Amino acid sequence: MSNILFQQRIKKLEELKKEGVALYPNTFRVDTTIFQFRKMFGEVDAQTLEQEKGPYSFAGRIMAVRNFGKAAFFHLQDRTGKLQAFIQKESTNNFFLLFKGLDIGDFVGIKGKPFRTKTNELTLLVEEICLLSKSLQPLPEKWHGLTDVETRYRQRYLDLIMNPAIRRVFEMRSATIQALRNFFLARDFFEVETPMMHPIAGGATARPFKTHHHALGIDLYLRVAPELYLKRLVIGGMERVFEINRSFRNEGISTQHNPEFTMLEFYQAYATYKDLMDLTEEMLSEVVKSLFGSLRIPYQGETLDFNPPWKRMSLRESLFSVGGFDSEFLRDPLKMRNFLETHSVTITDQENIGKLHTDLFEAIIEPQLIQPTFVINYPVEVSPLSRRRDDNPSEVERFELFIAGREIANAFSELNDPNDQKERFLKQLEEREKDADIPPEIDEDYIRALEYGMPPTAGEGIGIDRLVMLLTDSPSIRDVILFPLLRPELKG
Repeated sequence: MSNILFQQRIKKLEELKKEGVALYPNTFRVDTTIFQFRKMFGEVDAQTLEQEKGPYSFAGRIMAVRNFGKAAFFHLQDRTGKLQAFIQKESTNNFFLLFKGLDIGDFVGIKGKPFRTKTNELTLLVEEICLLSKSLQPLPEKWHGLTDVETRYRQRYLDLIMNPAIRRVFEMRSATIQALRNFFLARDFFEVETPMMHPIAGGATARPFKTHHHALGIDLYLRVAPELYLKRLVIGGMERVFEINRSFRNEGISTQHNPEFTMLEFYQAYATYKDLMDLTEEMLSEVVKSLFGSLRIPYQGETLDFNPPWKRMSLRESLFSVGGFDSEFLRDPLKMRNFLETHSVTITDQENIGKLHTDLFEAIIEPQLIQPTFVINYPVEVSPLSRRRDDNPSEVERFELFIAGREIANAFSELNDPNDQKERFLKQLEEREKDADIPPEIDEDYIRALEYGMPPTAGEGIGIDRLVMLLTDSPSIRDVILFPLLRPELKG
């Protein structure tokens, strides 16, 4: 059926061309948006509108038509909303366009003045109309809209046309990023841009994407995190820096993971992870308040409460208080491995106690942390870039923020001892030696940079996509990424 409609529209295009109609002109000028028009005349009564002369010029897409032969109503949609327009044969130039050549989905320019219908709806009385762009593919049927999830992700342009709520999601995303940026700029942070192609895959434990630069004859890796470059800037004297960045990890796809994602990462000299907990609590509370006027918001049937203070507990404490594990179990690697295998966690028999505790936390505790919760003091084995605690060197000064059962932020007091850092990098290499996808290299230049001295510093990364999921009540990360990665379409 869609192919028949496509051919019909091609035929209309040819007929318009024969009539001398410009098919894709760019001379029409807009002076009013639909939002501005409604703001000006939304409360004006019918009698007063009769005195309004206009004309006002609009452009947008035709979304519906009711044709009465010598007159017609249609809905025009621009970026700010929809407006009803009325067109009649005796008072409109190019009237034949609407009946002979135009279809739902076409872009038109119209000029006219406001009036109210018998049902008191604000409407534009059209005096001029011209075609701006022909829609050859028919839009989805009005009453059913675009409901197939995969089609919505693949053809996001259609999703945005047919589902106004989706546009609001991405407006919220933009507002969230701007609010975060304003928060940091107001606190003397400097926004920077660091490389997206790295000669060494570093900054996080993740499988990178690999590419090749032909002119230099070298392999490069899409960044998994900007961390090591941002810390170089702190070493260079930029004491407060942040970057809203795109990062890439060659790993699984799920409702919470996309190979290409957006992070906010920031570093503050002369601060600790405890300072960043306070800052994060203040920042996200301020953002939520600015967007919603409240610190309580709905998410997937739950009410998330961002009122400070947020709960704080150590990872080990959470295993006791939330997981119900006892000390004997947490000292026994075999029991922990057997338990994790029964919960579908991949085990290699090489995990140390710290890694096993972290695996238990991620499998059992994390999904239960619905309200904003800081989990602190991670095992040193899973935190290669974090500073050790002075009172317990087996743990590091690190926290992760969990909301709605998922990680939103990861932060720590930075390791600034070059010798300790090199030892941990080398330990990472040992653990990675069987993984051919992660190159067996350490960033020697970063070690050299540390040898010039880095001040006591704390740093944090926040997943923008996951944060926007919370703020828009979206169940999947694909709902908040305009063009999520998908398998190629099957042909035929």
